[in-house]
Amino acid sequence: MGHLVTLATCSLNQFAMDFTGNCERIIESIRKAKSEGAMLRVGPELEVCGYGCLDHLLESDTFLHSWEVLATIINHEDCQDIVLDVGMPVRHKNTRYNCRIIAYNRKIVLIRPKMSLANDGNYREMRYFTPWLKAGEVEEYYLESIVGAITKQEKVPFGDGIISTIDTCFACETCEELFSPMAPHGPMGLDGVEIFTNCNGSHHELRKLNTRISLILEATRKSGGIYLYANQIGCDGDRLYYDGSAMIIVNGEIVAINPQFSLTEVEVLTATIDLEVVRTFRCSPSRGLQAQSSRKFQRFEIPTRLSMSVQHPELRRRKESDEIKVRFHSPEEEISLGAACWLWDYLRRSGVVGYFVPLSGGIDSCATSVLVYSMCRLVYEAVCNGNEQVIKDARRIAGELEDSQWKPASAEDFCNRIFHTCFMGSKNSSRETRSRAKDLATAIGAYHIDIDIDKVTTAIVDVFSSWSRWIPRFKSNGGGSTENLALQNIQARSRMVLAYLFAQLVPTFRGRNGGALLVLGSANVDESLRGYYTKYDCSAADINPIGGISKTDLKRFIAHAKQNFNLPVLESFLTATPTAELGKSLFPQLPSDP
Repeated sequence: MGHLVTLATCSLNQFAMDFTGNCERIIESIRKAKSEGAMLRVGPELEVCGYGCLDHLLESDTFLHSWEVLATIINHEDCQDIVLDVGMPVRHKNTRYNCRIIAYNRKIVLIRPKMSLANDGNYREMRYFTPWLKAGEVEEYYLESIVGAITKQEKVPFGDGIISTIDTCFACETCEELFSPMAPHGPMGLDGVEIFTNCNGSHHELRKLNTRISLILEATRKSGGIYLYANQIGCDGDRLYYDGSAMIIVNGEIVAINPQFSLTEVEVLTATIDLEVVRTFRCSPSRGLQAQSSRKFQRFEIPTRLSMSVQHPELRRRKESDEIKVRFHSPEEEISLGAACWLWDYLRRSGVVGYFVPLSGGIDSCATSVLVYSMCRLVYEAVCNGNEQVIKDARRIAGELEDSQWKPASAEDFCNRIFHTCFMGSKNSSRETRSRAKDLATAIGAYHIDIDIDKVTTAIVDVFSSWSRWIPRFKSNGGGSTENLALQNIQARSRMVLAYLFAQLVPTFRGRNGGALLVLGSANVDESLRGYYTKYDCSAADINPIGGISKTDLKRFIAHAKQNFNLPVLESFLTATPTAELGKSLFPQLPSDP
């Protein structure tokens, strides 16, 4: 006889320290999970406070507010009769831990601390937390009164334990633990755990999804089991983009997966699985021998079953989930979608009314502009699909009144409302670069400005000359290398000053009642790694969406966008000879894209 269980995992667009919004999204995910018949719901890592809280995780208030949110969740009528796995920070014996809270019907069953912390690359978890090093051990945690008043508990278990229901057993494995050589799912599986929950705050890198999936597939191919992977999605206030991809894997087969890139704030994923599939998979003599000598975990019981009884009216209608084939995005698609989703979250949560970029006619500022256009395409698609949150945010950013029914007529229409490009030419600029900048802005619908900066640069040089009684000259006019470099830099740096001036004033000029624009940078990672750029020119910006992308990948992205976004104008950027146009072309100049 089969034991069908419906399980839910999710991708949530949480925001650092947005306790009210985070709470609402968690409760909404629980509602959606219950509506699909799920009996277990798993959420992302630190979903209560947001993963990217940085040094706020050193403050007592962060822990207090997290408990307040948890109290709201476990006491909410919509959050009953379903097992909850919720992520939040917890202090135990004056030590900070990154924890999972397992709760059911206004009772906390277990607080499970993270055992392996991510502390390399973009991660600094050991600055904020201590790993739980007592494998298999459980202590008592004295519960905060705000939660104890609801649960009627004074103490709850805290440590490395597993959860038993009437019909199965599940346990937590948090993010980095999966990537470690001695991952907990091994001994837990040998001790009878059939369902593994894994919460994550995992950011996007090119091809990283392939690595995640291969690790989970390998884990469940060896010892069997059901693996529920949850992850945050979106930009939560820092410079990272979390790329969702919540998934459910059974015995090395993917049966469900969420989008890697999405503007939807609450993505809930469910699957229906027969527990007998796991039990049959594990019936090998070698596993049985290892199970007898493996570590034994303390179990904590929940008086319910996750599977449907034979009398359940839904049993005959519920269909077991089949294996699906996953399509991985190409690196060019990942650049297009990842940066676009990050730009949208940053824009809608920053309080500004759009973006501004100095568009030089070179490929780097071109790439930044096309990424904004990619964002506008995603926004328009979400609007067409009826995404109410995106519609609400789009109206607010575009300057519409609260009772407005306006919707963008196209991606270009929305781009014209929120994206501003500016060609800042000089006597050294060519007709070709000026024309390329204008043609690209027209193609994507951006509000384009064309100005000359010679008066500004001349005025700056005149200030120096009036003091020194000396007129610096370009190398082509007999000046030295130092004079040549200084005169080039003045042009590049004056563009930065003008960019911020225009970013502050253009919205008012266009009739907006207040609001400013965020200035976007266009310095690729190769320039940053080699130091081959002018300080405080295009490298000085509020945010730089191409700052982690190489020139090679940018060119491939532009070629991808030319074909898939129907932008033939991009061919001229791909074939153009790079030049900064800061002086006579036969002399060495600074990198392109001033």
